[in-house]
Amino acid sequence: MFQHGVPEAVVAEVPEDAYLLDVREDDEWRSGHVPGAVHIPLGQLGARADEVPRDRRVYVVCRVGGRSAQAVTALNQAGWDAVNVAGGMRAWEQAGRDMAAETDGEPTVI
Repeated sequence: MFQHGVPEAVVAEVPEDAYLLDVREDDEWRSGHVPGAVHIPLGQLGARADEVPRDRRVYVVCRVGGRSAQAVTALNQAGWDAVNVAGGMRAWEQAGRDMAAETDGEPTVI
């Protein structure tokens, strides 16, 4: 599926063992994220892109899909195989997929 020329996958299409890159800000990450995801805020991605593997598909997520679409475009233009997670963490949460938090409360998407 493509949204505005950006390759997308719905939450159900994201494999359990996927390399999932979360490009949200620190407070969003702490409130709720996918266990095992890698956190690189969008503003740091250019400087930290070498941390992202080139030998496998990269699924990119943010809150609803806007920032992750920007990241996917940049990564794909630079030679990665990146896919935007449609609907972002909001869709992930609504689908009932596993989430973790860095706070004492229940994981939530802010």
